[in-house]
Amino acid sequence: MTYRLAIFDFDGTLADSFPWFVGVFNQVADRHGFSRIHPQDLDSLRTQGARQIMARLGIPRWKLPLVARSFTRLMKQQRSAIQLFDGIAATLAELDRQGVILAVVSSNSRENVTHVLGPCCRHIRALECGASIFGKASRLNRVMRQFGVTRDETIYVGDQPMDGEAAASAGIAFGAVAWGYGAPEAFSSLGQHRWFASIGQLQQLAQPRGEPVTG
Repeated sequence: MTYRLAIFDFDGTLADSFPWFVGVFNQVADRHGFSRIHPQDLDSLRTQGARQIMARLGIPRWKLPLVARSFTRLMKQQRSAIQLFDGIAATLAELDRQGVILAVVSSNSRENVTHVLGPCCRHIRALECGASIFGKASRLNRVMRQFGVTRDETIYVGDQPMDGEAAASAGIAFGAVAWGYGAPEAFSSLGQHRWFASIGQLQQLAQPRGEPVTG
């Protein structure tokens, strides 16, 4: 059985935005009054989930919409510095050619997402942008309803544990990528999921699915 619908996270999954994120993080931290990060903190932070990171940096949940808007506005000003990962454009084109329905569910703005995707937008049939980082499950369900696709036929591909949690809440498969914000250890609590060690492996989404791995 193959996946009919592949939904992708954007930042860290399709777009190589982590270096930019690190570069502006302390500016946003100073504006909203939470802890700065230092280069020596990055490896440790990448092994943690969103709730652990928020607790460590002193970010209350009520501030998340304000923080997200700050990052979104800064990216709009600097988005020419952000590109798709090498190989993503060709991968999306090939999955589309093979008949997989492609969609994006992201916390980023539609304007930023479409700008960075550029010509690749023609392969994406649904964009659900501006989602809360803890509110992606409802967006995943909306995309499935839009195309009349069942949970068994759908996978969400992302780079952070909260993406896996959203997939679990929506009752769909999850694929974790090795090149994004989260380190491999960050996914250990998720149980079964697919693991994509390279961008080229994403083309397996158009093939009969293999066995998930246990993180």
